[in-house]
Amino acid sequence: MSYQDFLPTAYHILYNTIQSYPTIPLTDRSTGTETMADTSDGTGHRAIPQSPLANGGATMANMNGKRLPRPKRIPSISQDDENDGDGEASHDDHNGSSRSLDTTSTTSTAVHCSDTQRSFAMSHRILPVDASYGDSGIRPPRTSRRSARFSRTANRLTKSLSTPIMRTETALDEICRPERRSNRERYNARGRLDYFPLLSERRSLSPGTRDSAPFRIRDRRRPSRLARAGSRSFSLRDAADDGSKSGGEEHSHSGGNEELYDKMLASIAARFTRRATLPENIKPMQDDHESDIMDPNAMRYLPKILRDIYAQRQRRRPSQIGEARLASIDLRLRLQRPEHLPQDQDIRGSILILDLSGFTALGERLRMELGPRDGAAEFASRVNHTLSTMVRQVYKYWGDVLMFAGDALICLFEERDDGEIIWDEMGERTLNNEEKARRRVRECCLSVLGKIATETDFTIHGGAAHGTIRCFFLGTPSKIPGRCAFVVSGHPLKQTGQLLNKAGKGEVYIDGEDDPISQKEGVAFITQHECEDEEEDFDMSLTNVVPRESARLMEQEASLESIGEFEVNSHARAYLRTLAARRCDAGSQNAMSMLLNELRPVAIVFVGLHDLDDIDPRDSSLLQLMNEAFKILSRITQACNGAVRDMLFDDKGCVFISVFGAHSHEVNPCFDATVSAMRMESALKDLKLNRFSLGVSFGECFCGEVGPPVRSDYVVMGPEVNMAARLMGKAPNRGTLVSKRIFTHSKKFIRFIKSEEIQVKGKDGFFHAYIPQTRIERQSLEIAEPQQPFVIMPSRQNAMDSLMSVKERAQNREPTIAFVSGGPFLGKSRLIDEVATQASNDGFRVLKSFRTSLDSFTSYFPLRQIVSEAMITCANLKADGESTLDSEAAAANYLVNGNIFNKTDRVNIGSIVPSVADAQLLSLLSGLNPKARTRSIADSLMKILTLLQPLIIILEGDGDIDPSSWSLLAELMQRARVECPQIILIVSSRDSPTITSAAANLRRNAIQIKLMPFEKHETELYLRVMLGIKSNEVAIDPRLLDVVHDRSNGCPLFIDCVVKWAVEKQMIEYVDCVDGSKKMSLKMIDERSDDVTAAIPRELSSILLAPFNHLPPPLWDALKIASCIGYSFDAELYNSLNQVLDFMPKIRELAEKHECFESNGSHFRWKQQAVYEAVKSLLMVNQRQKIHRMIVRAFKDNKVDLESEDMKRGDVHRLLGRHCALAEDWNGAFEQYMHAGDRAKATFNFNEASKMYEEAIDFQAKMSEPPPLRSRIIPSINLGTCLRELARYKEAEAVLTRCLNEAQSVNSGVTLDEQLYVRALTALAALYQAQSKYAAARKLYEKAVPIAQNIQESKSSLWLAENIAGYAETLRKSGDLPQAESHHREALEIRTRAVEEKSCTELELAVSYTQLGCTLAGMRQYKEAYEQHRLALKLRYRYLDFAHGLVSESLNYCAESLCALGRGGEGIPLALHAVDIRKNVFGESHPAYAHALSVLASCYHAVGRSFDARDCLEKCLEICEIAFQKNHANLIPNLMNYGNVLRATGDLAKAREVYERAIAIHQLNFKEGQQANQLEKCRSEVSDLTEKLEHSVTLSSPPEQPAHGGIITLAPADIESDGTPVIVFTDIGRDVDDELALVLISSLRRIHILNPIAVIATLTPQRDRAYLARGSMDAVGMADVPVGIGSSGGLSEDMEVEVYDAEYSRASPCIYESGMDLVYKALESVPFKSAQLLCMASLTDVATLIREREELFTSKVKEVILMGGVVSLESETLTPDSAYNNNCDLASARFVYKKCQELRVPTATLSRWAAYGCPIPPKLLDDLSRTDHMVSSNIRSVSKLGVDHLWNKVILHPSDPRREMLPSRCDISWFCRVFMGKKDIIREWTSSVWSHVTKLNMYDPLAVLLCVPAYRSSHFSWQTKVVNETPHIVVGTSELDTGIPNRLSLYNEYSSLFFSAFLESLHK
Repeated sequence: MSYQDFLPTAYHILYNTIQSYPTIPLTDRSTGTETMADTSDGTGHRAIPQSPLANGGATMANMNGKRLPRPKRIPSISQDDENDGDGEASHDDHNGSSRSLDTTSTTSTAVHCSDTQRSFAMSHRILPVDASYGDSGIRPPRTSRRSARFSRTANRLTKSLSTPIMRTETALDEICRPERRSNRERYNARGRLDYFPLLSERRSLSPGTRDSAPFRIRDRRRPSRLARAGSRSFSLRDAADDGSKSGGEEHSHSGGNEELYDKMLASIAARFTRRATLPENIKPMQDDHESDIMDPNAMRYLPKILRDIYAQRQRRRPSQIGEARLASIDLRLRLQRPEHLPQDQDIRGSILILDLSGFTALGERLRMELGPRDGAAEFASRVNHTLSTMVRQVYKYWGDVLMFAGDALICLFEERDDGEIIWDEMGERTLNNEEKARRRVRECCLSVLGKIATETDFTIHGGAAHGTIRCFFLGTPSKIPGRCAFVVSGHPLKQTGQLLNKAGKGEVYIDGEDDPISQKEGVAFITQHECEDEEEDFDMSLTNVVPRESARLMEQEASLESIGEFEVNSHARAYLRTLAARRCDAGSQNAMSMLLNELRPVAIVFVGLHDLDDIDPRDSSLLQLMNEAFKILSRITQACNGAVRDMLFDDKGCVFISVFGAHSHEVNPCFDATVSAMRMESALKDLKLNRFSLGVSFGECFCGEVGPPVRSDYVVMGPEVNMAARLMGKAPNRGTLVSKRIFTHSKKFIRFIKSEEIQVKGKDGFFHAYIPQTRIERQSLEIAEPQQPFVIMPSRQNAMDSLMSVKERAQNREPTIAFVSGGPFLGKSRLIDEVATQASNDGFRVLKSFRTSLDSFTSYFPLRQIVSEAMITCANLKADGESTLDSEAAAANYLVNGNIFNKTDRVNIGSIVPSVADAQLLSLLSGLNPKARTRSIADSLMKILTLLQPLIIILEGDGDIDPSSWSLLAELMQRARVECPQIILIVSSRDSPTITSAAANLRRNAIQIKLMPFEKHETELYLRVMLGIKSNEVAIDPRLLDVVHDRSNGCPLFIDCVVKWAVEKQMIEYVDCVDGSKKMSLKMIDERSDDVTAAIPRELSSILLAPFNHLPPPLWDALKIASCIGYSFDAELYNSLNQVLDFMPKIRELAEKHECFESNGSHFRWKQQAVYEAVKSLLMVNQRQKIHRMIVRAFKDNKVDLESEDMKRGDVHRLLGRHCALAEDWNGAFEQYMHAGDRAKATFNFNEASKMYEEAIDFQAKMSEPPPLRSRIIPSINLGTCLRELARYKEAEAVLTRCLNEAQSVNSGVTLDEQLYVRALTALAALYQAQSKYAAARKLYEKAVPIAQNIQESKSSLWLAENIAGYAETLRKSGDLPQAESHHREALEIRTRAVEEKSCTELELAVSYTQLGCTLAGMRQYKEAYEQHRLALKLRYRYLDFAHGLVSESLNYCAESLCALGRGGEGIPLALHAVDIRKNVFGESHPAYAHALSVLASCYHAVGRSFDARDCLEKCLEICEIAFQKNHANLIPNLMNYGNVLRATGDLAKAREVYERAIAIHQLNFKEGQQANQLEKCRSEVSDLTEKLEHSVTLSSPPEQPAHGGIITLAPADIESDGTPVIVFTDIGRDVDDELALVLISSLRRIHILNPIAVIATLTPQRDRAYLARGSMDAVGMADVPVGIGSSGGLSEDMEVEVYDAEYSRASPCIYESGMDLVYKALESVPFKSAQLLCMASLTDVATLIREREELFTSKVKEVILMGGVVSLESETLTPDSAYNNNCDLASARFVYKKCQELRVPTATLSRWAAYGCPIPPKLLDDLSRTDHMVSSNIRSVSKLGVDHLWNKVILHPSDPRREMLPSRCDISWFCRVFMGKKDIIREWTSSVWSHVTKLNMYDPLAVLLCVPAYRSSHFSWQTKVVNETPHIVVGTSELDTGIPNRLSLYNEYSSLFFSAFLESLHK
């Protein structure tokens, strides 16, 4: 090797090597300038030589304080670019300016030169240095022009050697160029050179600048090439041997031996790395090393030989040897890499080819058995497994897999001296390197045969040969994948191919051996040598990167361990194939490799380069030809949208393979492949190749990665690959053959001719192939971009009309439902969207959601998005712009705070929208059956839906709607007629929806719409609109119509896709026909062809996916993951994929930039379902499994807190369980579905929970190993529990019985899972208890409880408390009350401790209080029972909504205990509220409602209202007879109560029958001794009743009936203990102050101040008023106060004044029909002059009393309190004014005033002025309603309506009859002054003014307070009028004299009494 060749290579390599050493350049930390360290003169500074290529410019100055100017330079040029640069380039200098680089000027550069450098130059025949010559110290000779040039070159070289900052590759290259060659010749030889700036030109950054790393200027058109100049050799040894081959002018070199070169390299490296002593303020610049490293993820796609050739030292790791030696090592590593291509190298070793037999047959068989996609997936999985096993064995025996050749591996076993001593079989000598390699090959073959022996689908055969192997390095040095190729050839490869053909199945032939290695020998070998798993056997260190020159490195006294680890230089990336490189792109690091595995239609091109089959590397022209062929074929492939697969030598010779459609979704890869083949054929002819052929085929192939992580490759497998190879073999010389499929898909664009009939292996019979000729020229077509319009086709007109009629119905307040069905892609969504748009324009709000088949397990899922949007919209409407609410939780909070929702509503809505639910209030759902829960949710929804009407709700999707949602929709639509009439419900689905029986009413008036595909004439109409054809003169060509209609199947969406694609491909043209007609036609390539449909692909998925061809791999991965997740998904649930795959940001990018998705908040869905289906179709079964495994792994790796309080976690469990199931991770699926079931069960969603548990049980059956007993039984127990809650008792009993039997049979041995056994026992016991099978339940509990008590860890657990309490309940219901009490107290103790430890909520403690209270009540310990129930009631008041079922339970039990204690009157308010709650929560047919009626009946009976009790009990028994089984034990208590009540009403015969039936039921349900007290009482009653009936028969008279038919009797009044007796006359129901007056009376009665002895309801309709008074008084604790029906109040009987409604207003037999009789009896019962008459209504009844019983009146009445007014106090007597009460019957009013004054009965008149003087704020009514009392809630509601109603009266004309009796003075001015405190007349309100009211006037409560002397004297002032020596007082005589001295004090007084009345009656 000449010095001229060697030195450039050394410098070329060293220029990059020195970058890693921090000695130079150096940055001054104080100034930020760069300096250069040097040791030659000790100054630390040196002049910097200029680049020789710059040839001059300004002389670079010393670094002391001056910035060096940048040298001018040439641009970098790439060898493979077709266009040359212009010789100039620009780059930015330090201040950002740009300057032109001139390459013409020349100058010399000053430099100091040391003696050492001079001697080096002299020894290498470089001219001497003259230190006296100028500043440079070098004087060139002046002999000749050539000598001068050489002198200058030498000087520059010497300066380069002296300066450790010389880093310019192009300068070294320029120095060593042959002198005689012209610039153009040198350019052609070297190609375009990259140019890197000198270190002196690095950017000088000021202190604090972020980046101080050097910058480089590179050609912007291509990445930089680091390897341009240098030797062809890989090592110094080879370089020396190859020196004679170097071109150019040769120069002799005296030191040509290897030792000299080694020493010289070490010397050069030492100079570059010599370290100087640095000043303290100098710091080294940072090194840029990462860009030179190949991505480790990409290394698996390269054979190990390439990794080792491109090895470089890991500079990040510390080393144990000096830097000078490291520089030498780096130089050696650089020298082993090929710098110029093409290159070749010969190595010694063995080639092994292992071929799988049965590959094609297996693929076809699986396709037939499993279908195309699943068969291909299974095929790929099996092949991958087998090939991976083979690869591991190759590397285990120190081999290397060079490439994956379809179903074969081509392997290399290189000779190497590993230092291991191996003896031959005789033990006589050691094996040499060749023998070692052969031995490794043999053992590898044996191992592979043994490993594959158990594989039934494949057999293996192979061949191996040893010798010299030629390695070719082709292409262009680069870092871009696909630019280079590594190819092996030689005699061993040919010989191996021959041996491969010779080998039979299960045989491998090795050259030099007569007999093949058989599979049997392989099995024996495996048995003898290997007993561990192959994964454990395989040593990954065998694949570590080890430099090819490692032995030479170790010769320099440096071991590999001391050097450190090695990595692969980035130039090796050029050898990656295009398809494999997509896996390791910088942008796809997060992409999962399996996401590119897919079954897809691809075209394959095989090119046989037969001229190169026997290439001789010594023939440089042939080698260059092969290189050019590779580059040209690669460029053509890429230009035609293809990918290079391989360039290899095999049994077919030298073959180039490319594929089309494997890396993009091209619509017609056949066309691209054919055009590529035609261009390749032409290019190869231009290269003067004499022998070549091409074959092209098309079909579905598996495209994806095979092989283990140690060595993988991206392959294209399938029969069509073999077909392309065989067509290549049959093709004529220098010709091309294509398959029929290629012809079919390309014949409209390319002309073909048929070949002669051929026959190929693997295909039966003869067939024609096709030879491409030329492309068909096509004219340009300009058609406007087709739009997707909304067009009403004839078949869609009826559908549109039907939907519009639905809208019109809703506008007319008639709610309607419409079902829209039809196949996929028929335009259902477009049709519905059009209707929704028009409805929105008409004022409708549109709420829309989408569902999929995956959502059918989740209750209410289809309504989730709708309810969420409804809540947010409603909250924002109420907020009225004050704030914007955009989250569900915020909206729910606002609605609760605004009293639109209550706590129960929030929990109900949380059943649909999990994020709204409050976990602490989930127990609100306890005790609700599905029907009651549906009604409760409907109640909550109606509160917001009514505010949003008119409303259209759209439910879209392809999945079924779950039963819970159907039931809720049915309930909503049924109630909508009254509450929300302007509502439309549209349900779309592919098939007619399956509606549950519970929702059957939805079909009654529903409109059914069925969409069908377009008829052909409709397709034509749609085509005309899309193409913009408006003139009828332009027709649609039948061929175009046929192909579009055929491909689209009449689907509008597919018509859009086909037409848009055809327009983009310029396949539609406008034609003027010969006959003068005009038409739009499909361009036909061959007019003689009748095959119209072949013009457009049948695979519409390709058309749909074509717009996404250019998506980068990460976005494709996101699309495929999304297709596996489903059509719609919640981003919040898949945030776990962000960390691993950056999933959601990519989804958002796809939505924003590529319009793949549309979003609504966190909910995403595919924009086009067709695209979703197309992407999903790309994935095979095993690929989908891998994706689902990846999703599961992402969730687990991110450690998502699935047990957090976020209620969406239930969805996460369900979805994660689905992913596990689809990944066939049955254990994971089981676990997740169990968690999902537990979540649903915890939220009392037993429907969903039961489905989850059923799925979990199914997954258990699929597990490879039987799960343990606990895992088998627990899901069944939970399922049985859910079925019990759903009242599916038979199913539950079957499940739980099976569980118990299994537990008993398995656990009969020693190992007993006691806790599991207890769970099985108690679950079945609870079921028996629910079925009233108490004996069976008790038997099970008796087994379970002792075991549970003995389990150590359960001593204080809630689990134990639950079991003990369940046992105690069974004991109680079976009659063993003492034991029940004992166990309940034990459970209560455990729960109390748990509350103190905060491991149990107080609500759970309330359960124990309740159960113990019921037990004590059964033991007649009523007082303590009441205390226990009251404790439970307080806790439930504290935590639960008043309307909750558990609150009603405690109310019931408290009322029952009070009744037993003789305090039935106190119990009635509690019982009434319990009845009301249970009616709303459970419904009127539920046993819970019946029980509440029974308790209320007992309370009524206790206060003497037996007939009321009878009515309640009859309703109760009616419910129980239906709800319970015949003769159920629960009927007995109700029958006993009924008999007792019947006896009180006098119906003795019926009472006896009832008791006798109770006895019969008792005997059927209880054994002797059980519930003995109950039985004894019944028998006693029967005996007593029988005696009385017989006595009445003897007397011949009916039994004595109770007086007044059960009406309340009046006892003599006790003024001392009960207070002042008062008789109240009220027109209750006209306004709320009358009812508030009764509330106030109840409070005063409770403190024994007033004693109401009668209440008379007057003013028509007086009966309804009596009912309201009765209900209101019952609710506030005055059930024992009689009510009578008074007169019409002076109004005519046919004129009825409005009475407001109340739920508690009801008819009662105890009401006195004659109110006057009640008044008389009441007065007769009181002492002389003790009673007060409180007149809060018309005075008609009082006048009647005085007229008919004047004496009684004067003797008993001590005072009459009148609410009205008097005309004047100035007259002699008081005369009533025109107040409403007076005005109703003015004659009676005057009579009463007159007689009271005559009879000397004092009166107290309260006028309206007093009421005006003490108004109440509306806030008081709001606060009172928060007591949850039914009366207070009704009063607040009615007050609002009353104020609005009064307003609507006062705005009428005084003469308007609709004003009723409203005085004319009550006008608008009066209203504003009285209710708003405004003097101005306000006219801006029309219907409702409640929100503007500031005060309300309450007359009647003031009148009540006026009855009490203490309150009268404290809070009122009055004027007295004495008539007949009798004082008559008037409170409030004018607006100025209101009679209220201190309004605040009075307000506080009566407001506290109001609160006391409500709270005391509820025992709060």
